[in-house]
Amino acid sequence: MYPTSHARSRGFTLVELLVAVAVMALMGLMSWRGLESMGRAQDGLQTRSDDLMALQSTLSQWGADLDAIEAQPGLQSLEWDGRALRILRRSSVQAQAGLLVVAWARRSRDGQSYWSRWQSPHLLSRGDIEQAWQRAALWAQNASQEDRRLEVPTVRINSWQIFFYRGNAWTNPLSSADALKPAVSGVQAVVPSRELGDLPDGVRLELNVSLGQGLSGRLTRDWARPVLGAAS
Repeated sequence: MYPTSHARSRGFTLVELLVAVAVMALMGLMSWRGLESMGRAQDGLQTRSDDLMALQSTLSQWGADLDAIEAQPGLQSLEWDGRALRILRRSSVQAQAGLLVVAWARRSRDGQSYWSRWQSPHLLSRGDIEQAWQRAALWAQNASQEDRRLEVPTVRINSWQIFFYRGNAWTNPLSSADALKPAVSGVQAVVPSRELGDLPDGVRLELNVSLGQGLSGRLTRDWARPVLGAAS
């Protein structure tokens, strides 16, 4: 007996359609979750990469500041007071532009603690240097609106510490005689000098960074004072 035309043209039943729709919905949900998971992973990798690049750039600037330390008779060139590290450095523009006072400190912004850098305008007299030196210390404690415009938050940290290398040993500058000579008042023009005899032989930076998963923990960075007259 041959099937009738009515049996040959029979379509899907309602139950079959519901089952097909449910399967398609389940497959779509699984695909969406897979794409969402891939997106989160990609965002995490990008964030980690951005954090790592920011840290590398910050440490490069840190090293550049120390490499450019400028000693002036009667003026402090490097000082750690437990809150900020202040540096008197040469300009990266040109020698005639003057000197700069740079400070590094842990500063709070938007509820996060950042390792921040402050830089003065170019300075041409001892009086300007002394004023900027004191201003840098005040910035680290209680920054004014003007000083906030001169600071640059770099990477998130929980804490940090500085050690100086003198006499073949690392010491805490606050517990040793590492303070440089006090500044002498005056308005004489600044004369560039490469004499760094009063500085420590090295500076150790210890950062407790907080950059997210995989980039948190203690980081140590040592800087050694260049030997004067050494071949490059």
